[in-house]
Amino acid sequence: MTRRNTPLQIKLTPLSNSKVKASMTNMGSEGFNLFYTGSFLDSEAPIDRLIVHGTATRARFMGLLVQVSMKDPIETQFLPILPGQTIDTIIDMAELYDMEVSDRYTIQARGSLPFAELGSTRLTGLSLPYASNVISMDVDGAEAAKVPYAVLNLRQKRAELECSSERNAILKQARESCAMLAGNAAKAAQSGRLMQEYFKSTSDSVVSQVVQRFNAVAEECASNSAPSKSSVSCTDVNELCSKPGYIAYTNPSSNVITYCDIFYEGLGALTGQCGVQDQANTVVHETTHCPDVFSPYTLDYAYGPAVTNLNSDQAVLNADTYRMYAGAIFGNCSDS
Repeated sequence: MTRRNTPLQIKLTPLSNSKVKASMTNMGSEGFNLFYTGSFLDSEAPIDRLIVHGTATRARFMGLLVQVSMKDPIETQFLPILPGQTIDTIIDMAELYDMEVSDRYTIQARGSLPFAELGSTRLTGLSLPYASNVISMDVDGAEAAKVPYAVLNLRQKRAELECSSERNAILKQARESCAMLAGNAAKAAQSGRLMQEYFKSTSDSVVSQVVQRFNAVAEECASNSAPSKSSVSCTDVNELCSKPGYIAYTNPSSNVITYCDIFYEGLGALTGQCGVQDQANTVVHETTHCPDVFSPYTLDYAYGPAVTNLNSDQAVLNADTYRMYAGAIFGNCSDS
């Protein structure tokens, strides 16, 4: 589905100072079971839910970037929406973005939602794009500064990063495979292969950005004993790994990546299967989230097959587009 014919209508309404209400209405004639985990509807995690711009630049995101499993999702990861139904969610932007400087901010919700049929948890492989209205709000920075950030620990201590020897061995192998995937993807992107399908452009500027990011990821993953510009934590200090489907999350403020149990116990090392999440391409995804590896860091506009709904500007900044592309090159997936 394209944005032009998507049945989801999102309306943002300003509330007090840094709070907004997002109202999602199903304007279509059929209902959907929306896979909402990790989306702007997910209020249980400090994730990037809106596009927030100040007068001069985009507001700095102070939350976490998450990766969720698309395999065998369970009922609690879905939110049903019937024809004509409206679902409201309240977002306090000061919990997620640095708004401590008084400014006039423009805000929008934009992305896409995978879905199953009503009553089912089997994803269709399709997604419903959405783009809300754009609103402007004058935010009092002093008031916004009184709101605590939703992240439990912005900067972790070294002791919290330590992993067991068994998990270190898995991470070492995954990083080596990540370096291979990213290196091969950089070469393929340089030649233009599958660029139109995944990044919606073969222009020199887009190719250059994609190649540079993949090369930076390859270099980071190839670091000898441990990543050099990012860190890996085996302590779930932000208490997200207990939530269904969470594979990993990255804190861009500290360049710390946390891999959850499902990463170590539920994913294959390097499957080579088109579109399938594995340990190697998950590391590619998470490493693109680290600003010290390559800036600007990627966000999570869409996951899985939904990445093909993004425009070029979004695709070059979408982590799962890099995961999917690297996997497609390695698995020799066609563009059909």
